Amino acid sequence: MIARLRFILILALLVPATLLLVPVQLICLKFAPALSRKIPILWHRMVLKLVGVRVHVHGGFTKDRPLMLVSNHVSWSDIVVLGSIDELCFIAKNEVKSWPGINYLSRLQRTVFVDRDRKRDAGVQADTIAARLVQGDTMVLFAEGTTGNGNSLLGFKSALFGAPQMALSQSGVDQIYIQPMAIAYNTLHGMPLGRYHQTYASWPGDLELLPHLVNFVKQGAFDVDVCFGECLIFDANTKRKEMAQQIEAVVRDDFARLRRQYHQT
Repeated sequence: MIARLRFILILALLVPATLLLVPVQLICLKFAPALSRKIPILWHRMVLKLVGVRVHVHGGFTKDRPLMLVSNHVSWSDIVVLGSIDELCFIAKNEVKSWPGINYLSRLQRTVFVDRDRKRDAGVQADTIAARLVQGDTMVLFAEGTTGNGNSLLGFKSALFGAPQMALSQSGVDQIYIQPMAIAYNTLHGMPLGRYHQTYASWPGDLELLPHLVNFVKQGAFDVDVCFGECLIFDANTKRKEMAQQIEAVVRDDFARLRRQYHQT
């Protein structure tokens, strides 16, 4: 009963605040692009505050640009967690377009949607991401291609590492910066999330979104750790498969270290 009342209260606060910010964001996207990058941060932080999620950041963004952040992917909530830290734009799977409400909010944050099953569109998608990198947007790539179980990582896919290659050819810049990023959901109400209880936070793609979202909000009080690694440089001599493997190794090590802070994996 308490969890249900808590969920209703959060909705009662979040929905009006979101409806208030949406027209502001629409105006800013047209007339004040710099401000439009800050409003999503405000919204994400508001959501985390209401739900009770605490984010612990280890390290930080590089100041170098153009920049692509490459992360593991645990849950839909990764967007809110990472979006609360800084001005970011996300690369999301095409299915997000079919999620009512979330699809619209994603567009307001200038998300790039990609269909990984349509190989013939890969070049166009990489070209779109490349253009955004050149424009100065920090793009977040979830390189596993889907969400995992929160206990281990899936293999990183190299296909969308083609975007930095496109950016090099489009803009004449000499290099693109690629920064690894690991995210781990480690506690719930101060208690370590072991393998079994990771399901409270993680959202493997075969689970329905709405029930998981509702349960996540009802639970609240998660502690999430985000670790930024050292940048790697993508230039004309870089092979994207090798870059994907290097980034994956760094993210795996950082993810394991984040998990060991609270319990033995």
